[in-house]
Amino acid sequence: MDSNESSAGQSGGPAGYWRAATIFLLLVLALAITAGWSMFEQFSAQVRDLQHKVQTTAQLQYVAVLLDEKNEPALLVTQVSGESALQLQRLNAVVEGGEDSMQLWALPVSGPAQSLGVMTAKLKTLRLPAGEHTLAEVPRLSISVENKGGVGNSQGPRLPYLFSGSVIRKAL
Repeated sequence: MDSNESSAGQSGGPAGYWRAATIFLLLVLALAITAGWSMFEQFSAQVRDLQHKVQTTAQLQYVAVLLDEKNEPALLVTQVSGESALQLQRLNAVVEGGEDSMQLWALPVSGPAQSLGVMTAKLKTLRLPAGEHTLAEVPRLSISVENKGGVGNSQGPRLPYLFSGSVIRKAL
């Protein structure tokens, strides 16, 4: 037997190194696949969690900014999808007199103005009861100053309007 053959068999030679390198690379590949799968599962769980949050979080559906005679914001009106109320927020310092009330009106494309409610004196924010689709066919909202307690739809608003603005349906 040749001395080169016996030394190659004892040290493993190039074939032994290839086997060790192959086993090492297979282990690295297995770890990479496991890590990739774990990251995919974590990402999928985060996506499911965010989808659930989006579905359960209230979405703003309608917005109207009513402007005063100087075209400055005076009142913000919003409606959240699924809620039967309008949120009103005063954006200026105008308040009712002792014998007056501010009344919110829906101004449809055709037909008379429809009362949406009377604002409670001096509150910065308030909610007015309204159907979920109250603003669906209403292009404009306005505020009039009426006698204390407001007026009915049959009487209609006192003109000119104090504030007025367009209703915007937010794309969900």
